Amino acid sequence: MTASAAEETDTHGHTHADVSGGWLRPAVFGAMDGLVTNTALVAGVGGGGAAPRAIVLAGVASLVAGAISMALGEYTSVKTQNEQLDLEVAKERRELQRNPGGELQELVHQLRTRGVDEDLAQQVAVQLSRDPETALRLHVVAEMGVTVDDQPSPRAAALSSLLTFAVGAAVPLVPYLLGSTLLWVALLSGGLGLAVAGALSSRFTPRPWWFAGGRQLLFGALASLATYLIGLAIGVTAT
Repeated sequence: MTASAAEETDTHGHTHADVSGGWLRPAVFGAMDGLVTNTALVAGVGGGGAAPRAIVLAGVASLVAGAISMALGEYTSVKTQNEQLDLEVAKERRELQRNPGGELQELVHQLRTRGVDEDLAQQVAVQLSRDPETALRLHVVAEMGVTVDDQPSPRAAALSSLLTFAVGAAVPLVPYLLGSTLLWVALLSGGLGLAVAGALSSRFTPRPWWFAGGRQLLFGALASLATYLIGLAIGVTAT
């Protein structure tokens, strides 16, 4: 536990998880996407009558391509979001320099809307505005709802999504890699992976584990059923 976390525990009796690092959402998204994508792919290709070797080839190609795509997409999206915030912060900084009086009254108004008495709000705003960076952070939080110092990391988002997608996508392929040739075994493996991943994700939410696991299993089953029927139809048509 860090010194700040220990101090918070001594003062308030509890601590909070770090929700600003930018890794949790892409990690959960990557794992679920990898599981659903490759379980559905195995169902579709297997439903079309492909041999186990062809299913493994398609699954591995999907794993590699999907993991790289997820990582690049997460990096670009988070980087773009951070750059947009930097642009808005620079705009707010220029406004504080050009119109300090107007920005001071805006801060007073923001404090008033949060229940602070007018005289006290004026005193607090004046005191906080003595430090331009403090005033800037307050304006950014109040006007944009974000904290300048807690931007998510593009690298963390990219790495977490790449790793978890790859792990999730590998789950339905494990039976084939271990020598099984039965489609239903691979689909069962993917289903178990979906249920377990959903249940684990409930640790970060108020949802019970059985609800989160069942929900993810249902989503994966619907996707797999759709691709299986499509594969079956294309396979029958092709023959």
